[in-house]
Amino acid sequence: MNLTNYHSHTNYCDGHATIEEFIQTAIELNFTSYGISSHAPLPFSTRWNMEWDRVDDYLKECAEAKEKFGDQIEIYTGLEMDYLHEDYNPAMDKFQAIPLDYRIGSVHFLELDSGGYVDIDSGEELFKENVDKYFHHDYEEVIIRYFDAMRRMIALGGFDFLGHCDKISKNTSANAKGITQASFYKEIIRDYFETIAESGLMIEINTKAYDTTGMFFPNEEHFALIRELEIPVLVNSDSHRLHKINSGRKEGLKALVNARFDTVMELKNKEWTAVPIHSSYRI
Repeated sequence: MNLTNYHSHTNYCDGHATIEEFIQTAIELNFTSYGISSHAPLPFSTRWNMEWDRVDDYLKECAEAKEKFGDQIEIYTGLEMDYLHEDYNPAMDKFQAIPLDYRIGSVHFLELDSGGYVDIDSGEELFKENVDKYFHHDYEEVIIRYFDAMRRMIALGGFDFLGHCDKISKNTSANAKGITQASFYKEIIRDYFETIAESGLMIEINTKAYDTTGMFFPNEEHFALIRELEIPVLVNSDSHRLHKINSGRKEGLKALVNARFDTVMELKNKEWTAVPIHSSYRI
């Protein structure tokens, strides 16, 4: 039934349950495999990232969960790692030295010309404040910078799949109506997905916001292009709460079927494997 999830945040970062509680809930829902992927440390503190001094405890607790529940479900240990700049990204040695089953590459911050970083993954109101304050109300510039950062992260590598790979579209379209339909955006997005295809990376269909906004990341309107470019996909709920583990999964898989996808990627015996989308999603 394609019941897997590899994007999940626990109380080691901004999640609202323990590793064991997430695993137990996944077992109750008959998931076949589950991945824990807390936000990796940054060179500065935030309210949502794990600190470096907690990484060993995180790995230990994940290992304990594998030992305790491994006969009921395949459990995998990951981290969602940020690209900040050329020297702080998923490919850096300090991240690569962490013994993980997989890595997610994401962009949540943009580097400012004046120094420092600004959060572009916040709520719509704070996002607007940040664009007004740091980018002179220029949403087009923010979009260009975001996809430039994503492409640079792709070039550097060091991760398995891209997290919520066009999430900037949510906040920009909420504050600048129609901007994602503009010709410059359409050109950027095609070039972006072509870059992903050339890299051989996978992308997730992130269903986190589907229940509240009806949106996937990437947007469903790009599914046909992703299929055309033969980019492998997996479906993740980016869950921060236990009741969100399976949120939007059915709708995401049905949308993929509508776009003529036949398979999704799942971890089986520690290997990424193309698994047929179950017939129940074809109704």
